[in-house]
Amino acid sequence: MQEVVSINPTNGTPQHARMVDALSAVDSSVRLQAALAAGSNPDPGFMETLVERCAVEPDFYVRDMLTWALTRLPPEITLPRIRLELGSEHTRARSQALHTLSKIGDRNAWVWITRDMLRDADDEVARTAWRVAVALVPEDEKQGLADELVTQLGRGDRNVQLSLSRALVDLGDVTEAVLEKAAASPDPAVAAHAGATELLRQNPETGFDAAIEEAKRVVILGPERAAAVESAEC
Repeated sequence: MQEVVSINPTNGTPQHARMVDALSAVDSSVRLQAALAAGSNPDPGFMETLVERCAVEPDFYVRDMLTWALTRLPPEITLPRIRLELGSEHTRARSQALHTLSKIGDRNAWVWITRDMLRDADDEVARTAWRVAVALVPEDEKQGLADELVTQLGRGDRNVQLSLSRALVDLGDVTEAVLEKAAASPDPAVAAHAGATELLRQNPETGFDAAIEEAKRVVILGPERAAAVESAEC
């Protein structure tokens, strides 16, 4: 039977040392249990350990539990520490810090989302930054964010493009004009991605793959010819 990790909220105790050891155990289930225990017994003394573990934890479910444990702590002490991680040289640390910001949901953190984050060379960091930015952006900053996000159209594989499309759709009507402009791009990848995103904006029930295929058809044929072909097929 697996030993239950017990946490004492006083740093420096044997119980605390056991939790630290459990968070770096080889067995991911032990690490998951330790993160759950930390969140179930929130104490600011564990914050540094949780943040540091987020930066290196390879298991998605454990990372998510670590984030949950951090959200159980007072945001006034957690947010400044998370902000430091946004500038980390380690991609996982940056991505997980952004993810934690999205879970905390403090809109004051919007100003921490920089252009460099939205354009991060690491796809996972960039995808997380897009999602967090859309969640935290003030109403009067949405247009500027839309202008920035469209610069990433055509980037990456299907999952990356789907993440960007969802972010742009979630911004609402402010994206209509910038998507229309991007759909006329001489770069076929950008044009198709913009067209597919606009189709999703107009009808969120449209599947992404179907939207991409339709947008590619429009790019190849041109809007007028594509519309004529569609009319002839009906």
